[in-house]
Amino acid sequence: MAELVYVTEDDDSIRELVTVALSAYSYETVGFVCAEDALKASAQKKPDIYVFDIMLPGMDGLQAVKTIRSDDRLKDIPVLMLTAKSSEIDKVSGLENGADDYLTKPFGVMELAARIKALLRRTTRSKVTSEEGNIELGNLKIDTAAREVSLDGVTVQLTLKEFELLLYLVRNHDKVVSRDELLAKVWGIDFVGETRTLDMHIRTLRKKLGDDAEDPHLIKTIRGVGYRFIGE
Repeated sequence: MAELVYVTEDDDSIRELVTVALSAYSYETVGFVCAEDALKASAQKKPDIYVFDIMLPGMDGLQAVKTIRSDDRLKDIPVLMLTAKSSEIDKVSGLENGADDYLTKPFGVMELAARIKALLRRTTRSKVTSEEGNIELGNLKIDTAAREVSLDGVTVQLTLKEFELLLYLVRNHDKVVSRDELLAKVWGIDFVGETRTLDMHIRTLRKKLGDDAEDPHLIKTIRGVGYRFIGE
């Protein structure tokens, strides 16, 4: 059965291009002009993945992601943001609000399809590996079955990619993990996109964990190599 993609984009030409192109990749696609309509449709049928433009009439894409992440029924569905905004702060804002990945306009259809494929694959793999149980390392606890993280007893809300990134670093806390390894294991060996994606996810993950990049107590940057989880 084809995966269902909800595409929310108020530009008619872009929305039509995306829905037609994804249909050619064997996805079932439904297009929406506004976030409110996409969320209303979600009450009747959940998609496998959302694609949201940030600038929308009414509720913008960032608020839509917040709404999805606060809904127990929808919170685990991956979200890809499409945006004309290319500055780092805009991308980080999207990730901090719960998006799993972003794509800056103009974009190629092949790259869009590759990003969606990678997000869906990671979601499926997460469901399979989540049965391994709980992980505790110092004051950090990870419930892999529920895909929940707590620090000092306080729940930390993470996106799918942030969770996968933290989980991989924690499972390999006795070694330095290279940037290439993280991109291959968390984003997929066929990842298409800029490597700054990893840096921005590390940045938002650190912020949510209350970690200081200059004086880290959880995630240390090993310059020229990658990252190491140092929490005990």
